Amino acid sequence: MAKKQDSFYFDTFASCASCAVEASKLLKKCIEDYNPDTLHSVLAEIHEVEHAADKKKHDLMNVLAKAFITPIERDDIILLSQALDEVVDKLEDVVLRLYCDNIRTIKPEMVDVVGVVEKCCGEMLAMIEEFRNFRHSKTLREKIININSLEEEADALFIKNMRSLHKDEADPIAIIMWRDVYRYLEQCADACEHVADACEKIVMSNT
Repeated sequence: MAKKQDSFYFDTFASCASCAVEASKLLKKCIEDYNPDTLHSVLAEIHEVEHAADKKKHDLMNVLAKAFITPIERDDIILLSQALDEVVDKLEDVVLRLYCDNIRTIKPEMVDVVGVVEKCCGEMLAMIEEFRNFRHSKTLREKIININSLEEEADALFIKNMRSLHKDEADPIAIIMWRDVYRYLEQCADACEHVADACEKIVMSNT
């Protein structure tokens, strides 16, 4: 019974990470085939994914509240589940920002950033799937480093795009809007790194 319950936690972590991957693919498709008139549909779709991730988190919390023994510390389970939840929230926030600001056309440089964010989410899922073996894994550390590297790549693109925005854009309203979009997008990669940081902390305190 204990092994089955232990598996539930790791399976739920992986399911939440899968939701983030699904949301990142929806965001990437939205940006690559941008149509401002269908943003409400994309928003509804990505919100459905976010709602599914929330439900998984709540289910995990309900099991945790009744559990006597857990595979890792309770605080660590809460930390990781919250970090995973944040990723999907941040991805949804990007679409929400595009929708609320009624942005009609996408800047081409956004495609590169979204590509990095999607890779970051994919690497995060691979890391979480490996995390269940964290006491014996030979590849978990490498996956954590990969996420850190992708987050740095997203940071570099953020700086480059912000510089270009303030250098080339004359409309102050456009600067404000795009500054927010770039920041929200960069926070998606930050959120993936927070998951990696949480995993690294758990490994350090449980081995």
